[in-house]
Amino acid sequence: MDEKIRTLVVYAAKNGRQTQVPVEVSGGGTVRDAIKRSGLLTQFPEIDLDNLNRVGSYGKFLTLDTVVEEGMRLEIYRSITVDPATVPRRPVAKPTAKG
Repeated sequence: MDEKIRTLVVYAAKNGRQTQVPVEVSGGGTVRDAIKRSGLLTQFPEIDLDNLNRVGSYGKFLTLDTVVEEGMRLEIYRSITVDPATVPRRPVAKPTAKG
C-alpha cells in the first residue's frame, strides 16, 4: 500500500489574503508535487516557482525537489517588490516615564 504524507501548503497573496490548503502526497513526493496538488498555481497565476517564488518551511528555504515529510508546512514566498533601503523607517515610540 502506498504511504500518504499529509502536509499544508500556504500562500499569502499581495492583497493580504492567506490561503492554506491541506494536501496529501505519496511517500517520496516532493515540495513541487505538493504545491501542484494544492491547486494554488491555478488559483494564483502570479506564482512562478521556476523563476520568481522561493519556498520554505517555517522560514527555512527548501528546494522544489525536497522530499515532503509528514506534517510539513510548505510556504510559497512572494518576491520582494520594494528595495528595503528606499523605504522610510517609522519612528520608534519612546518609552514613557512612569512615576
